[in-house]
Amino acid sequence: MLRSVLKTGCAGALSWTGAGDLLGRISRSRYRPLVVGYHRVVEDFDSEAKRSIPAQLTSLRTLEHQLDWIGRRCQFLPPDELGEGLESGRQFRRPVALVTFDDGYQDVYTHAFPLLKRKGIPALVFVVTESIDAARGLDHDALYTLLGREFSEGECTLEALNRLLAPSRVPPLRNFRPGSGTLGRFAATRILLETLPQEALRRLLDSRGANPEKAPGSQGGAALMTWPMLREMSEAGITIGSHSATHPLLTQESRERVGRELVESRRRISRRLQASIRHFAYPDGGFDVGVVREVAAAGYRFGYTVCRHLDPFFPLLTIPRKMLWEKSCLDALGRFSPAVMSCQANGIFDFASPCRRAHA
Repeated sequence: MLRSVLKTGCAGALSWTGAGDLLGRISRSRYRPLVVGYHRVVEDFDSEAKRSIPAQLTSLRTLEHQLDWIGRRCQFLPPDELGEGLESGRQFRRPVALVTFDDGYQDVYTHAFPLLKRKGIPALVFVVTESIDAARGLDHDALYTLLGREFSEGECTLEALNRLLAPSRVPPLRNFRPGSGTLGRFAATRILLETLPQEALRRLLDSRGANPEKAPGSQGGAALMTWPMLREMSEAGITIGSHSATHPLLTQESRERVGRELVESRRRISRRLQASIRHFAYPDGGFDVGVVREVAAAGYRFGYTVCRHLDPFFPLLTIPRKMLWEKSCLDALGRFSPAVMSCQANGIFDFASPCRRAHA
């Protein structure tokens, strides 16, 4: 609560003085477009947050508030037009924005797609091809559900996670956060995703009967879109991009595996939708120098991250995004706040919470 009050007060002061917009112009002079990212779009945030990862959820009402705010200040551009403008070094005549959605959740088709059509907003949807082909859920949703089943509130620690990992022949986690004590379910999910290669993660899910392939689309109700849904969106002007074949954290995998993930996914989408696939989003935002070069070798022209770290040799493959969710732009009273939204769009809060990933 205190953090929310401080954020609201800071945002209000910056908005009232105009300092937020000034800092945003200085900050965006380097990055230019405002690219925002979402995961799931639901009708009722509170009910869905009881069974799904809250930070992936945005209610349809909040999404409309955020897009309306952006639309009053920026011109929404189709992904290819935005990318080609960046590629040519063209200076845009007014602020421009791009809307993206990661993972290809079915509720984006159900809730966001009609809103985008009604408002005439172009968008870019990144999909995980193996999950579509196999009609299976995503590993991170299955993992989050598993941890909720295994641990009650206040029970999850690094030691408890290691006991969970032991029967599945997964190497124990190092205590890289000394004194961290009890972990929330989301924090524990992140630790496992950022530490384990996908093969080890799937062994854990298999050993606990939580493999999403055995219960497709059941992880927290997070069903994924089908190819006919994606074809309909593509024909309506929504651009489809790759989010890899199986959604591993690419920095945890071998270069051979990374290359296979990128090439197979791009080829599969192109064949199913009869479209040129130019855009790629890094799963969980994980990338380093080697991964970026594999993305270039796979033939993608534009890559999207979740932070502001730019690769100096491939800036168009590390386009920064601002990831948003239900509570990103709320004030201390839980209402949509234009002042907080302005700080998010202008990257003001990024100074307080810089990216701590190793991208070198």
